[in-house]
This record gives sequence, structure tokens and C-alpha cells, in this order.
Amino acid sequence: MIAYFAGRISPGWDQLATRTSDEDYTTLLKKLKKRPFEYFKQFYADTALFGADAATVCGLDFFGEDKVLFASDAPFDPEGGEMYIRETIKVIDSLDISRAIATSICSKMILEHL
Repeated sequence: MIAYFAGRISPGWDQLATRTSDEDYTTLLKKLKKRPFEYFKQFYADTALFGADAATVCGLDFFGEDKVLFASDAPFDPEGGEMYIRETIKVIDSLDISRAIATSICSKMILEHL
């Protein structure tokens, strides 16, 4: 969701403490070495998106391939994780990315089965 809401998060977090009256967060904001938005870009994201191509692309664009990791929500589907894993592999395989980037997201063992 962070990647999708990047446009809202960036200016929203820059205004930390300007809209609240019960807490004073201005001192917290001053202690940060960079904009709050930049800390979000340091997160790692996973590919457990149930085969959502556009969401995967959005995450890669926002976080970068070095911060996106292969993941699944196994065993939380009717097939015990197999469906989500297959769908995730299909999405990664369909992306317009190099084999090196796909390798950085997945692992050689998974790519050998594509």
C-alpha cells in the first residue's frame, strides 16, 4: 500500500504534527535526518500479491529490485500455498525485467523451475 499511496504519504508525513492538537510531534520531525518519506523507501517489500501484475510493478518501481523479495502467503490458500506461488512466479516471469533482476527477486532454485 505504501508504494500505491506514495503521492499521499510524501506530503502527508512532511506535515507531521501540523494537524494534531493533542500531541506535539514537531520535535520528532526535527530529529529525523531525512524526510519521513525516505524512510518508507528503505522498507523491503514482498511479492505475495496473489498474482497482481500492476501491484508488483508498482512495488518494484517504488522500492527498487534490491528491496523486493520473493514471497508467498503459503499455506493460506485452498492449495496450501501452491497456487499463490505459481501465480507469483508467473507475474515475475511476465515482467519486462532482466534475468539478473528476476534472480535478485527470487532465487536460482526457483528460476530453474520456470
